[in-house]
Amino acid sequence: MPAPGPGVTPTSGRGVVAPGSSLLRFAAIGSVDDGKSTLIGRLLHDTKQLFDDQLEALSTASRRRGAEGIDLSFVTDGLRAEREQGITIDVAYRYAATPLRKFVIADCPGHVQYTRNMATGASTADLAVVVVDATAGLRQQTRRHCCIAALLGVRHLLVAANKMDLADWDEATYRSVDTEMRSLARRLGIETVITVPVSALRGDNVVEASERSPWYEGPTVLEALEAAPTNAWVTEGGAGARLPVQWVVRHPGGGRSYAGMVSGGTLHAGDEVVVLPAGGRSRIDSVGTFDGVLQQATSSLSVTVSLGDDLDVGRGDLIAPVDGAPEVLREFEATVCWFGEQPVEVGRRFRVKHTTRITPARLVALEGRLDVDSLALVATDVLEQNDIGVGRIAVATPIAADLYQVNRVTGSFVIIDEATNATVAAGMVGAPAMVGADADGDATR
Repeated sequence: MPAPGPGVTPTSGRGVVAPGSSLLRFAAIGSVDDGKSTLIGRLLHDTKQLFDDQLEALSTASRRRGAEGIDLSFVTDGLRAEREQGITIDVAYRYAATPLRKFVIADCPGHVQYTRNMATGASTADLAVVVVDATAGLRQQTRRHCCIAALLGVRHLLVAANKMDLADWDEATYRSVDTEMRSLARRLGIETVITVPVSALRGDNVVEASERSPWYEGPTVLEALEAAPTNAWVTEGGAGARLPVQWVVRHPGGGRSYAGMVSGGTLHAGDEVVVLPAGGRSRIDSVGTFDGVLQQATSSLSVTVSLGDDLDVGRGDLIAPVDGAPEVLREFEATVCWFGEQPVEVGRRFRVKHTTRITPARLVALEGRLDVDSLALVATDVLEQNDIGVGRIAVATPIAADLYQVNRVTGSFVIIDEATNATVAAGMVGAPAMVGADADGDATR
């Protein structure tokens, strides 16, 4: 059996393992013009996911742009402005399925101006497909995207070393991309990296293995996607189940139940729970769904929960097991990706939306700005657009939160401008683990 490619676990066949779940959410990230949209378009085209009318529309749009044949980047670039400029502006979501797995695909914009959109696309991803122009290597925006993806909890990367046809399928070029990505991934705390040499334009190693890279013996992009781990964003951490209350359901004849989506673990009928931030204790009488009563509610399941005691519970509260409940915070350290056009300084007031609770808040301290090249905190008193910083935030109403590394749902929040109601930042409770990591991935902060 041939040796597997870099980053591939040795197994039977082409070095891939059986998928653990039928649904994979992944985000395509990387710098502008490296070929993200073309890769996703090729993947959808070659797996027969496009209908005849879609192909005809793509052909018409391609002719208008003067392209020969079909420009597959138009599959996800649906806005007229995107097609005119030849770049992705908004996150484009597409859905695909193979006999082994279903996919939710987020094609994220690469331009620095639309970094906030990239963060949105990566926020619920199980895996990031990092598209790199092999002839140019890693650009700063690619590094920024990988850094944000790691901050958002993505722990698995599938690297597409694209445009290998322009590099004459030079193995050394591919190895250089793979080595550089692995060095960055170690420092970011990424668990697995698979690098595939591809030509998205021609389809080499996207769905079918290419004869143009006889030196590569790993999986194609599709094979790697079909083997990737899933559902990390709602199950990781192990701290216990969390149910942010989204809605109070009042029953005819009396009684109430509380609706929301479970994350981080499983809630069972009979569990002793605490309602935060107030701290009232009760037990779960029943767990319900539209289809009927359940004995338990697992992560990612939207349910209603009835309690054995008549507590004052409302939207924004959080129900959790008594053992391992999250901490109630009035001030906390946080990592912030600032997307607002106006810089933010210490003392700035805004609103924080954490799970289902919205509260006035204030930036009380700035510890520094993250340098995406050195992964060191640089002293600063202001965060500019697209900066990643670490600071302390005080909230008017206490929140029940976990560290982001423990639970990506209860450890995340967004910052809303009070004057415009625009979302100006994404935040994660706690400091980034990668700060000060050296080339071997050891923290030196």
